Amino acid sequence: MYDNESKYELKNGVGIIKENNNSYEYFNGEINGEVKYHLKDDFEYFEGKYLNGKKSGKSKEYQNGTLIFEGEYADGLKNGLGKEYFENGKIKFEGEYLNGKKNGLGKEYFNNGKIKFEGNYKNGKTWSGNGYSKDNNEIRRW
Repeated sequence: MYDNESKYELKNGVGIIKENNNSYEYFNGEINGEVKYHLKDDFEYFEGKYLNGKKSGKSKEYQNGTLIFEGEYADGLKNGLGKEYFENGKIKFEGEYLNGKKNGLGKEYFNNGKIKFEGNYKNGKTWSGNGYSKDNNEIRRW
């Protein structure tokens, strides 16, 4: 199928769809390969890879034109190393994810760039490590 306006190029569920600034690669009727797309009236943007219709591999996510996440996905969830960012571009979190949640070693930051927590996460929550106040005085050990 080919449509001059939307630039659909599919044959038996295989091909590329390009609309505006969005592009998707299809194989066997599912998104597979490199993708770029906007969500919610262009306020959110994703670029990365899909496998069998789910986010997989390295990706970047933007909100209002600002990078808010870069990292790895597996089976549609954040898995592996990743970084989250504040709207001011400073790092909010860097560390490991498992099944969509912070899990393993990581560091969390205040929006002024100073460390808030460093240590281990389990199921998205701080588990063991050190917490700090905004002036970097240690305030709590887990």
